[in-house]
Amino acid sequence: MSRFRRRKENFRNQTPAARRRGVGEMQFQSKKAFSIVDVSGADSGQIRKLFYHTNLSSVQFERMDGKSYKKNCTVPREQLRYIRTLHYGFDGEVRIGEMVANKKIASKLCDIFYELYQEKYEIEKMVLVDDYDADDNLSMADNNTSCFNFRTVSGTKRLSNHSYGLAVDINPRYNPYIHMKDGKMVCEPENGRRYQNREKQFEHKITPEDPCYQIFIRNGFTWGGEWEASKDYQHFQY
Repeated sequence: MSRFRRRKENFRNQTPAARRRGVGEMQFQSKKAFSIVDVSGADSGQIRKLFYHTNLSSVQFERMDGKSYKKNCTVPREQLRYIRTLHYGFDGEVRIGEMVANKKIASKLCDIFYELYQEKYEIEKMVLVDDYDADDNLSMADNNTSCFNFRTVSGTKRLSNHSYGLAVDINPRYNPYIHMKDGKMVCEPENGRRYQNREKQFEHKITPEDPCYQIFIRNGFTWGGEWEASKDYQHFQY
């Protein structure tokens, strides 16, 4: 099929609203994560279709190979799924989000992020951790929401639940990981230190009253903010 005929076919398959507003699934798939999208002409059914998961394509796996999917990764590629969503940014704009997760929770995450979208819950950024060379500290410092990353728990030799694609970190700068290391209290990311006092009032703080907490818990996840030995306020795991 020629390029012209392919474009014509894609256009014909779109709804009138999608043609006007550029929210057709083909356009959505081609846009990079973090892009702003105009969904004002889309109905609820069209929007729900933009929350989906697929097997990892060769292009997607190339982004991960040697980064989040390290050479010693013990999780088969076939167990992972690429997830695409919409979310409201801190600027109030609707943006595209992406993450990689275990197939066991991929559908749940699509449902969860759709609920958060309906709540107009703000997530600053949601791109693959590979955009930071799988450096979790860099990703957290940039307040990036992410899931799969084959790595150990900070300060230990134990594999994190992120290694299996079974944990999600939400707005990590505003919801830091607080733990003891060599007798000292550590805050990760470092630039989240101003948000470690959970008695203070500030935006984007996850608490049991927060819709993010309630939606994840309702879907069978547990929250790191309720741990005893440490507090990981950004962290939900299945």
